[in-house]
Amino acid sequence: MKTDKQELEFVEMARFAKAMSHPIRLQILSLLSKSDCCYTGDITDELPIARSTLSQHFKELKAAGLIQGEYNPPKIKYCLQPDNWEKAKKQFDNFFESNKKSSCC
Repeated sequence: MKTDKQELEFVEMARFAKAMSHPIRLQILSLLSKSDCCYTGDITDELPIARSTLSQHFKELKAAGLIQGEYNPPKIKYCLQPDNWEKAKKQFDNFFESNKKSSCC
């Protein structure tokens, strides 16, 4: 039987999973995870996508708490949100580890 804590964890994992459910968002997260510091370049140089569409993807990732951004005209700085990034990694690792089967039926 699930506890309230487990239920909240599943809701949070679903929020993270939904934010990561688009290939462009995965590319954004990959790009940000490879940066030593916040990314201040023009990400449209890295990804074949219009700025307006990219903005929507950033909005989804920020709403899920996976990234953070800071607007300093004329640039926007984007970084992974370190606490939530680590939390998501641990939650998914635990989920897959505790739900693996030893063999197929």
